[in-house]
Amino acid sequence: MILKTFRSLAFAAAATITFAMPAAAQAPEGGTVVAVENTKGPIKIAFLSFQNNPFWTPVTEGAKAANDYLSKFNATVDFVDLGDELSAEAVVAGIEGALAKNYSGIVVVPIFDGTARIINEATDEGVPVFNIIAEGAAPSKRLAFIGQDATSAGKQIGEYIARKMNGNGKLGVITGYFGATQHTQRMNGALDFLKANHPDIEIVGPFENKDKAESAYSLVQDMMTANPDLSMVYVTAGGPFGAAKAVKDLGLSGKVGVVGFDHTPDNMQYLKTGEMVGLLDQAPYQQALDSSVMLYNYVVAGTEPRSKIIPVAGKLLTPEDVQ
Repeated sequence: MILKTFRSLAFAAAATITFAMPAAAQAPEGGTVVAVENTKGPIKIAFLSFQNNPFWTPVTEGAKAANDYLSKFNATVDFVDLGDELSAEAVVAGIEGALAKNYSGIVVVPIFDGTARIINEATDEGVPVFNIIAEGAAPSKRLAFIGQDATSAGKQIGEYIARKMNGNGKLGVITGYFGATQHTQRMNGALDFLKANHPDIEIVGPFENKDKAESAYSLVQDMMTANPDLSMVYVTAGGPFGAAKAVKDLGLSGKVGVVGFDHTPDNMQYLKTGEMVGLLDQAPYQQALDSSVMLYNYVVAGTEPRSKIIPVAGKLLTPEDVQ
């Protein structure tokens, strides 16, 4: 009887272990990285990001999902809003603030040159930094970078533009920030391809909208006034739906198309109605979530990310894809 009871208890314990292990071994929904066991005590991660257009919504949601997931491992991910004006100075101030508050690690969207110095300082102080979305051209001691290859993404857009324009016509170009490395690489990736392979496509611009939809709206109106034969607009960063709204309000739907980035609700609305003719995603939610978990794993277990540069493949959607 005692032996039977022992066997029953052992089976129950084994069942409990079997049940618990898959939960610990699963990546959070929308992510691909599994957290390791925390043997170090409370961990605090600062997640530094901007909030100047709808693109950042899934980034914020990814950081929140990381916090929800890692809270089960005695870790917190604190979202820190760097404001609505993108600049190297905002990034530097954000990292300095995180260092002053003794965070265990930092996830950041550095975007600009001029941020490598503070990233190096944080690393030298023993606070690892994980870059996501976009970083400056200058190398730094960051733990890793996850994001899209901006030049390749621009080339992919350029190839699509060439097909849509049949290799000729006028293309308006709006970039986010002239000083942002990612925006410049996206722009040049497309324009270098077009200049080399489709010289009959005339470039109008580029112009800067500082990631603002309302600025993209005004720029398209101005471009159309000066170039009534414009046939397409390429927006390299935030606010492409502003350009699409201008096309719609000018009564040019079906005549002028807008190509840009990110499957945000505002952009998808105009993809469905046809003013947007191409949208390339960069998986911002996954970037935010995976980077936070990888940074946590490094802090608690010294587990290095699988690569110093982790590419994210984007999916190009057209109106036909969402009908």
